[in-house]
Amino acid sequence: MKILFASSEAHPLIKTGGLADVSGALPGALKHLGHDVRLILPGYQPVLRRANELRPVATLTLPHVRGPVRLLQGSLPDSAVVTYLLDAPAYFDRPGSPYLAPDGRDWLDNAERFASLARVAAAVAMNRAQLDWQPDLVHCNDWQTALAPALLASEANRPATVFTVHNLAYQGLFSRDEYQTLGLPAAWWSPHALEFYDKFSFIKGGLVFADWITAVSPTYAREILTPEYGCGLDGLLNHRADRLVGILNGVDYKTWNPGHDSLIPHPYSAGSLAGKARNKADLQRDLGLAQAPQVPLLAHIGRLVEQKGADLILDALPELMERRVQLVILGTGDAVLEQALQDAARLYPDRLAVSMSYNEALAHRIEAGADIFVMPSRFEPCGLNQIYSLRYGSVPVVRRTGGLADTVTDTSPETLQAGSASGFLFETPSAASLLGAIDRALLLYPQTAVWRRLIAAGMRQDFSWERSARRYVALYEQAVGRPAR
Repeated sequence: MKILFASSEAHPLIKTGGLADVSGALPGALKHLGHDVRLILPGYQPVLRRANELRPVATLTLPHVRGPVRLLQGSLPDSAVVTYLLDAPAYFDRPGSPYLAPDGRDWLDNAERFASLARVAAAVAMNRAQLDWQPDLVHCNDWQTALAPALLASEANRPATVFTVHNLAYQGLFSRDEYQTLGLPAAWWSPHALEFYDKFSFIKGGLVFADWITAVSPTYAREILTPEYGCGLDGLLNHRADRLVGILNGVDYKTWNPGHDSLIPHPYSAGSLAGKARNKADLQRDLGLAQAPQVPLLAHIGRLVEQKGADLILDALPELMERRVQLVILGTGDAVLEQALQDAARLYPDRLAVSMSYNEALAHRIEAGADIFVMPSRFEPCGLNQIYSLRYGSVPVVRRTGGLADTVTDTSPETLQAGSASGFLFETPSAASLLGAIDRALLLYPQTAVWRRLIAAGMRQDFSWERSARRYVALYEQAVGRPAR
């Protein structure tokens, strides 16, 4: 198949979250399976610097798009995936993140910026960019590309469309005035199309008009059908439930593999864990923790926000520090949570280490050195760190939600007997429930043989992108054969 993959970010060119990991890895996995995949991205300043061997291949003049827009063709670093970058200086040649200005606020023209991305993606999909290439299917991701399925819906001989929800909480909501400046059809200002409680909702372009909708884990696909997780869109999603499937994200085991991870000092494997013990000792030393090999080292890596349960960790800290444990936390986020964690680190200097940053090398070292990985998310569409932790033998303690529920098997006498136990799950998003799950882990930690069985079960799990890509190919084949409109 010929597949156009549209995204607002892709690792390693530009990354703010898990969307970039998916967009950087899934196209390559699809190409490895023999498909002609081409990625389309905005040409942000850092992207134009990092992409390989760019050359102009088209110039487009489109209604309601400032420009002309040049398409530059290159590839992702260390990849053969053809990548088209929108060279649109009016929209993307600016400092800051893809979505935020240097002052931390949304760019005021984000609606116009990402509408332009969708318009160019639709033009390429209809072979109007003079590339002599038209895809069989367009795969769009999150609100920034969600207008493309709407723009394509009424086209004759159009490709099939798939839209993936990575996090329904981010919907791309704008005012009616902004909607009217984009020149979109007046008929779309309706609850049955793009209007959402008197706002313009980008994400509804994908949810209403795409042939198929995917969520990034099977459990999350079920959760977003409920008022608790549906973010006001559960009614629409239930209406389209026959076209909604959950496909678990994969991970890149070339990057996340303790056997040949260049970012950790001591490689190791499930059959030989001596390197993990040395990584723990080095991490304790370098972070100023007490050198105590028998003390369980807990870790948390992620955004310090309520969605990720960072406040639950903070609430649990006084009681947790009564246990014989150490804890390391890496991440940035809510300023109040950051300050509270830094204050706590001063109270427990040899038992709690906090780094208010995101450091890729340190993240790898923490995964390699931790005994237990704590991930108490209130909701988690897929999650990646719990999958990394499984492969690194850092036993996860997670809340039973979204992709966490789909990747971690709770430890019980039955799952231990079956050899499938790989972590510890809890239900209620509370400090008490989190502590209860941690205590279950701490009870088994001294039982070396049992703990090694947990580690081994986690390390042999396969959450590779090839497995996920095959699921997507099966869906693409269905979409191409039986489009909704």
